[in-house]
Amino acid sequence: MNSTATLEARPTDALRPKRDSARSPAAWLDGLALTLVYAVSMASLAGFAVFAMHPALLNRVPGAAAIYGRMFVLAPRAQIIVVIAALALFLSRRVGTRWLPAFAVVYALSLASELAGTTIGLPFGPYSYTDGLGLKLFSHVPALIPASWFFMALPSYAFARLRFPAPTQRGHRVLLGSFVLLSWDLVLDPAMSLVTKYWIWESAGTHYYGMPLVNLVGWYVTGLALMAALTALHVDEWVREIPIGWFAAFYGANLLLPVGMSVAAGLWGAVAAASGALLAVWLIARGSAANA
Repeated sequence: MNSTATLEARPTDALRPKRDSARSPAAWLDGLALTLVYAVSMASLAGFAVFAMHPALLNRVPGAAAIYGRMFVLAPRAQIIVVIAALALFLSRRVGTRWLPAFAVVYALSLASELAGTTIGLPFGPYSYTDGLGLKLFSHVPALIPASWFFMALPSYAFARLRFPAPTQRGHRVLLGSFVLLSWDLVLDPAMSLVTKYWIWESAGTHYYGMPLVNLVGWYVTGLALMAALTALHVDEWVREIPIGWFAAFYGANLLLPVGMSVAAGLWGAVAAASGALLAVWLIARGSAANA
């Protein structure tokens, strides 16, 4: 590791153990926030694995099918709301309001990218959202979708910063952070557009579990824009104060539902692709530790 990276990392490394080990009266909120995210993911996954994959079970209880139909619409909305609320609670306790500009910029950039995708088919290819995710902005993009970009872009950036902490490595950080974000989509899109129909692809040709391959390019390009924005906003000044272990657990909690849905539906290729991508990220980070 170069001297610049060492100088930048040293004060953070010195402070982090003290902060993470401190048992302040509000420290339990960190665990509560993660518990809520895991709980809603596991509940949604259990409902899908039992009833969506075995619909005959619903016929055994009068009215069960109607209730499940409503939950199938409400559950994904509730999950995104719980996840962003948990992250907001955690960030507000840790860094106050410093995260809000990053949220606003990521929300605006991802909304612009989604609007372009749902109107002119770029950068993801032609697709449209169904009504399953609630209120749509400009009649095209559910208002909750840009929030989901933020709650996965931030931990993706944090992982990349762990590998490339120096100011001179910002370009590498942007490239890796976007790849971490893309890894999530390798299993998210198959679960949410093929196994279920929260959005629908409208293109023909070569596909990856129902989505055009250009979607992966679009995700990476959008990720580059988001990572570059986070870098320009100097989020490093407060991201370094957050334990990377919490971000890893948070990322895993949001990965749990699409992975579980893909397993239940037998989409093992999607699970393998996402696992392979995240293994590559781990190996890159491990290489950083070995060279430190």
